[in-house]
Amino acid sequence: MSVLRFEALPLPYFINSGFSLAGPGRKHPERWAVGEFDLIVVKQGCLYIGEEDRRYEVSEGHALILRPDLHHYPTEGCRETTASYWLHFQAGGAWRAGDPGGEEENEAQEEERLESRDGEQEDDEAAAGWFRKPTFGIELPQFARLLHPAKMYEALQRLIDLDRNSHMDSVRWEQQALFQQALMLLAESMRAERSRPGEEIADRAASYLRSRYREPISSKDLAEALNFHPVYIARRMRKQFGCSPMEYLIRCRLEQAKRLLLQTDLSVAQIALETGFRQAAYFTACFGKRERMTPREFRLRFLKG
Repeated sequence: MSVLRFEALPLPYFINSGFSLAGPGRKHPERWAVGEFDLIVVKQGCLYIGEEDRRYEVSEGHALILRPDLHHYPTEGCRETTASYWLHFQAGGAWRAGDPGGEEENEAQEEERLESRDGEQEDDEAAAGWFRKPTFGIELPQFARLLHPAKMYEALQRLIDLDRNSHMDSVRWEQQALFQQALMLLAESMRAERSRPGEEIADRAASYLRSRYREPISSKDLAEALNFHPVYIARRMRKQFGCSPMEYLIRCRLEQAKRLLLQTDLSVAQIALETGFRQAAYFTACFGKRERMTPREFRLRFLKG
C-alpha cells in the first residue's frame, strides 16, 4: 500500500469538489502535474486509472488519491455506467509518499528526518514565543477500500450541496470541516487494513509518560508497564517522536512547567517538584538547555506587559 504522509500544521485544505456520471466507454481525463491532489471516490461502477507506472481499478466503495506532481492517464474506458465523486485539495505543509512495507529498512533515514524536524521545531519555538508548535503527521492511503463508504458519500455530497453558497465565509468553514472528516474516514480505512504494532507501542509509552510525569520513572518501570524490552520501546519512540522515552518525559515535564510559570505564582523550586524534577538546579539546567533561558527569565519575559 502506498501511503501519503502530510506534516501538519498547517492542515491540508479543500479547494473544490464535484460528482461525475460516466457512461460505458468514457475515460478519466489525462493530466500532467496539475499541482493539486485529486481524491476520487467511486460510488458505482469502476474507473481505470494509471499514475506513472502504477495502474488502479477504482471500483465501488474504493478511493484513490492522485498526486499533484505526476502523470495521470486512463488505462481503459468504463465498462458500465460509473458514478464517482472527485475532490481537489492541496497540502498546506510538507508531504511525502512512501511504502509502509519498507518501514524497518528505512528506519535510520526516518530517524534522521525526525531529528532534523525536531531541531527545526526548536528554532520555531524561539521565534514564536517559546511555545512548541503542535505539529503532527497525517497518513492517508493513496488507494484503499473504504471502511465506511456511506459516510464518505454523505460527506462528499454535502460538500457539493454547499458549493452554491461557497462565497460565504461560514460555508467555506463548513466545507473545510467536512473535508477533514473525509480525510479521517480515509485514515480509518487504512488503519483497518494494516496493523502497526510499533506505532501502538510508542503511543502507549507516550501516554504512560504523560499520565505519570510527576512521578520518578525509569526505563525499567516503563518496560514493566508495557511488557516490552526497554531497548525496543526506545527504538519505537525514537522512530515516532524523534527522541528516547526519557527525553520525551523531560519534554512533557518542561511543557507543564511553562504553564505553571505563566499561570501560577509558585516558586521555581515548587514548580520543579510539581513537574517531577527532584532538584531545582536540575530543572533549571534542563529548562535552559531547551528554552535557552532560565525559568525565572521565561516568567519575567511574559510578565513585562
